[in-house]
Amino acid sequence: MTAHNETFTVRTHGKGTTEITREVAGIVARSGVGTGTVTVFVRHTSASLVIMENADPSARRDLEMFFEKLVPENTPWFIHTHEGPDDMPSHIRMALTRTSEVVPVMDGRMTLGTWQGIFLFEHRRDPHRREIVVSVVGE
Repeated sequence: MTAHNETFTVRTHGKGTTEITREVAGIVARSGVGTGTVTVFVRHTSASLVIMENADPSARRDLEMFFEKLVPENTPWFIHTHEGPDDMPSHIRMALTRTSEVVPVMDGRMTLGTWQGIFLFEHRRDPHRREIVVSVVGE
């Protein structure tokens, strides 16, 4: 059994999705694992990860707009607003999605579907640097 871990940083442009599939695929290739799993984890409480359509950006834009309406900023009863009106909404959006994704690895490659990609989902308005930890385990 082999375990390979790497960390990389993603610079976001504020709210929205940033594809990280290539970076993760590169780590899987470097790991030497032929069969196993890759776990991708974001080390933040105001950003998350999603596996989403990677062919048509309008699908991701619809997702982003859905979350804007689901958890709006400036909600008057939010208490945790020390870092601004997007503070608590970003934490709720993170809690409604995921901080990690697990993808099977076969023949040394992730087994994502044809139109699937791994995306960092930034929930804050301002640009941030987000740390991603990737762990590949298998044979």
